[in-house]
Amino acid sequence: MTVDISVVVVDDEPLIRSGLRAIIDAEPDLTVVGEAGDGSEVLPLVRRTGADVVLMDVRMPAIDGIQATRLLLDGLDPAPRVLVVTTFENDDYVYDALRAGASGFLLKRTPPDDIIAAIRTVAGSESLLFPEAIRGLALAHAEQQPRQFTGLARYDLTEREQEVLRLMAKGLSNAEIATELVLGVQTIKTHVANLLGKLGARDRTQAVILAYESGFVPLQ
Repeated sequence: MTVDISVVVVDDEPLIRSGLRAIIDAEPDLTVVGEAGDGSEVLPLVRRTGADVVLMDVRMPAIDGIQATRLLLDGLDPAPRVLVVTTFENDDYVYDALRAGASGFLLKRTPPDDIIAAIRTVAGSESLLFPEAIRGLALAHAEQQPRQFTGLARYDLTEREQEVLRLMAKGLSNAEIATELVLGVQTIKTHVANLLGKLGARDRTQAVILAYESGFVPLQ
């Protein structure tokens, strides 16, 4: 590994924080640069450390992971990637955190190798983390709170950008999309950047959630 990824760990349980630190610091390309026990501590800590990725507990006593994610992404430019860490996969808090700008989520029982892979994935931001799980969360949320599907016409996506968005929702990386569409990887990166800009999305996760909620990509 040649790229060093700095990580902040946020959880109100010291044992969880120490366990995640041990897993992360064992990797040559990953370094924990700070820890916090509540969402209120996150913004100043990340501002001071310049962390690339924040592992964010979703439920905390003073400021929860959703509020902390909003504060972080609204308060810093460039902002780090946020990876929500939760106990329950179908927690409404997780979906709200993704809508607030988190790039993905992990269960606290996730095996160490998968935690490391997830951090690298969101740091690289060229593929969607656990696409089927995100689709499942969007489906559960839609069943609880039915939405009026509006499509994406007002965003004026080109036909190619629409193709790329559909493939992003399937979890394909830039290289895989390039192969699927018989285009160069740099061309795909340009399309991804353009569609994210048009949608006002921070990254692929927010773009795909918008695609689901608008009805552009069917949930079933």
